[in-house]
Amino acid sequence: MKGCFVSKNGIKIDYVFGGGRKAQLSSELDMLDEIISRANMDTFKEKLQDIDVIFATWDMEDFTQAEVRDYFPNLKAVFYAAGSVRYFAGPFLESGVKVISAWGAMAIPVAEFTVSQIVQANKGYYLAMSLFREKGYADANALATRAFPGTYHTKVGILGAGMIGKLVIHMLKSYSVDIFVYDPFMSEEQAISLGVKKSSLEEIFSECQTISNHIANNPQTVGMLDYKLFTLMKNNAAFINTGRGAQVVEADLARALREKPERCAILDVTYPEPCPPEHEFWQLPNLFLTPHIAGLAAAEVWRMADYMMAEFRRFKQGQRLEYEVTLSMLSTMA
Repeated sequence: MKGCFVSKNGIKIDYVFGGGRKAQLSSELDMLDEIISRANMDTFKEKLQDIDVIFATWDMEDFTQAEVRDYFPNLKAVFYAAGSVRYFAGPFLESGVKVISAWGAMAIPVAEFTVSQIVQANKGYYLAMSLFREKGYADANALATRAFPGTYHTKVGILGAGMIGKLVIHMLKSYSVDIFVYDPFMSEEQAISLGVKKSSLEEIFSECQTISNHIANNPQTVGMLDYKLFTLMKNNAAFINTGRGAQVVEADLARALREKPERCAILDVTYPEPCPPEHEFWQLPNLFLTPHIAGLAAAEVWRMADYMMAEFRRFKQGQRLEYEVTLSMLSTMA
C-alpha cells in the first residue's frame, strides 16, 4: 500500500506526526518522501497516480472533485489528524474516497478543560477569586460558600451532544450533577441512555447553575444564543464557551452580565478572535477570557496522529472504522 502526506505547510506535518510517527508510518506502508502540496503536485503527478491513502493535519490542501480524480485516481482514504474536515472533505467523499478525522482525539482535552471549569464555576471560584483581591478573604469566602451550590445534584446544562458534549457528560458522572442537554438531533432514547434530561434552550438557561456551549459551528447556529436566553440565567449562574464564539450574540451576553453582577461567563473563544482591545468584554469584572487554550497543546497533538494511525491499521485489515466522516454528517459537524 502506498501513501503520502498532503499539506500547505510541512511544518504542521512534522509537528503532529512528531516523536517518530513519520518513521513508524514509513515502516508500515510505502510513503512518499515528499510532502505534497499544490506547489509540487504537478511535479509528482506520476507518483500520485498510485497513492492509496493520504495522511494530513491542519493546513490540508483542498481540491476539486476533478483534481481528486485526476491526481489521485487510486485513492481510497484520507486520514486527517485534526478536527473539522468541512472545508475539504466534500470532493473526496463525492469521489468515493473515505475521510477519517481525529475529532475524537481533539475532543478529549477540550472536555477535560470544560469539566474543570464547570466544577470551579459551581463553587463560585471565578467571582470569589476576583472578590478576594478586591475586598479580601471574608467577603470572598462568604460569596463562594453561601451563594454557590457546589456540585452535588447541581443542574448543569450542556448545549450540543456531539463528541465533545458527550465526553463532558461522561466525565461529569463522577460529580453527581444533574445534567440537562439541548441537542435537536438527540432522541429521548439516547437521552435516557446517557442518563440526562433532554431539554429546551429556555429550560436550560432558566434552570441550570452552569451552562456549557458545545453546539456545532455552522451557518444555522450563528447568533442562536441571545439576550432572551441570557436574561433567563439565574442571578449567580455561569455560562462557559469552549466551542465557538459565533453562536453567541456578544452584546446580549454582556448586557445580561451587567444586569446581574453575580452571573459570570468564562470564554475560551470569541467572535472575532482574538477579542478586540476595545471590546466591552474587557471591562466586565464577571467575564473571564482565556486565549483559546482548551484544545490540544504541546505533545497532546500526537494523540491525533496516533488515532489516525490506529484507524489506518483498522482500514488496512478491513475492520470497522471508528471516526469515519460521511457526506450526511458534514452538514451537522463543526
